Amino acid sequence: MSISRRNFVIAGSVAAAGGSLVLSACSSGGGGAQGGSAASATYSKVTVGTAKDSTGPAPEVTGARKGGTIHALGPDDFSHLDPQRIYFAWNSTVANLYVRCLTGYRIAPNGSMKLVGDLATDTGTMTDGGRTWTFTLKDGLKWEDGSELTVEDVRHGIERGFASFTTEGATYVQTWLTGSTDFRSLYKGPYGGKHLDSVVTDTAKKTITFHLRTARPDLNWALAMHSYGAVPVAHDSKEKYDKDPVSCGPYRIKQHSVDKSMTLVRNTHWDPATDPIRTAYPDSVVFEFGPEALQATDRLIADSGTDQYAVMAYSGVPAERIQKVIGTADLQNRTVNGLLTGLYYYAINCRRIKDVKVRQALNHAWPLEQIRSIYGGPSAGDYATTILSPDIAGRVRFDVYGKLKNPRGDTAKAKALLKAAGKLGQKIVYTYPQGGNDAYDKTKVVIVNALKEAGFDPVVKPVESTSYYDQVGQIDNTFDVMWYGWSPDWPAAYTLIQPLFDGATIADNAPNVSQLNVGWVNSAIKKDATITDTVKQEAAWAALDKEIMAKEAPIIPETYQRRYYLYGTKVGGAQFDPLFSAFLVYKLYAKS
Repeated sequence: MSISRRNFVIAGSVAAAGGSLVLSACSSGGGGAQGGSAASATYSKVTVGTAKDSTGPAPEVTGARKGGTIHALGPDDFSHLDPQRIYFAWNSTVANLYVRCLTGYRIAPNGSMKLVGDLATDTGTMTDGGRTWTFTLKDGLKWEDGSELTVEDVRHGIERGFASFTTEGATYVQTWLTGSTDFRSLYKGPYGGKHLDSVVTDTAKKTITFHLRTARPDLNWALAMHSYGAVPVAHDSKEKYDKDPVSCGPYRIKQHSVDKSMTLVRNTHWDPATDPIRTAYPDSVVFEFGPEALQATDRLIADSGTDQYAVMAYSGVPAERIQKVIGTADLQNRTVNGLLTGLYYYAINCRRIKDVKVRQALNHAWPLEQIRSIYGGPSAGDYATTILSPDIAGRVRFDVYGKLKNPRGDTAKAKALLKAAGKLGQKIVYTYPQGGNDAYDKTKVVIVNALKEAGFDPVVKPVESTSYYDQVGQIDNTFDVMWYGWSPDWPAAYTLIQPLFDGATIADNAPNVSQLNVGWVNSAIKKDATITDTVKQEAAWAALDKEIMAKEAPIIPETYQRRYYLYGTKVGGAQFDPLFSAFLVYKLYAKS
């Protein structure tokens, strides 16, 4: 994914007691846990389900009852409701209630995820070495007006992604179907009456077939993104659809007062027998926009009136209240928490720091324990040692630089590497986003001290947070080490390794901020992306993860950050969403 407002949002609320920017991509989440135990969420292997797993109804939530209203408190309104314009976690949180895609994720109580057929009967059939994929639609699928949801509606959702007004959405499938990143010059969308030749539907058989220009064994993962949700051909109002989308999920939008509130009520034409993912216990879900993290937390601590039925819909418990919340038994029992998917790290500018020994020395010297202590200690998250985050399918844990054994850093080993390389006194220009929170101003102190002790000459040049990503995203920037983060679009290794380390992604404001451009890495990425055997592909990515860190050391992994959410005493079924770092709203219920 590209770095843009869709993917990175500087947020005022922090992970636990962190003070860190909140990484909010289309899939920014991680871990999963029922409420009641601080720092209890764990990652589980992501798997691909069978046709049986793809049948509805979704597993019942223990103790759940139908009826009532759930209230969700969020700081901002949703920026987009049109599925083809959704590429931000907050928007996806509400899209879960009314948008359905060919595939989706069934999430277990422990947070483990299984890719299943949502609109489709299964996760698709791949042929031609991954260049052709076919999906069959389930029976009984309907829109909120009772009309049938067809394969033409699914195709329409795909083709709308080419339109000039849907530029906010994901672009993976468009590129794969046309073989070009300039796909809009090849196809303008469905409004001229022309369909894509590479997408073929069979109304009688209820099938839709994708003919890709290059092999993509992970197409079924990409199609779970809301950017590829179905849209009814008969009710597509183009740009206006963003204000009044049609539902095929368990809820429909009844009322929306911009920047104030949104009310969703039951979609009576949604058939739970077709849906292996969503339950629909409340009669309505009401989003209230405006309360910031601190205000929302204090309201839920007070737990009065309708706030007893409320959840923190997106902003987590802020630093000012985290110790009170996790240190008070009854409040802690009303929290869910999870590790955010993806990785926070420090990108090493390989264009400037060409010597691998110097990059390895930086990894050995970096003071992870001191940094996390400033963020709030263990409640702020787990130490990171790999490129792949723990929720990525096939990820293997390793610790090339001994950070789990010695998270304070090994400055002696770092200094020995510098001496062997003849680089004692190497100048290192370090930058971080400044403004809005003082955590990074505090971490710079421990970073500078560690670098000096390791034999470096550190120079700190912070950048104002609003222009930070623009500045570090320039090829000719003057920084050696840059605080950064990345969140994958689906839990597969390709979405982390390819954007960050493929030499082809080096450009101004492109994701390869480390500017790593090594032949063997580029070749391995191309090879691994086309492996059709899932087990072999996952093993190949895991091996490449370790090999990149050991041989090239282009980054310094920092943390898998944790976020806490509080909810009212009358809320049941509370669970952390490992995809979008929020509540799984479709599993909540109102207690009697």
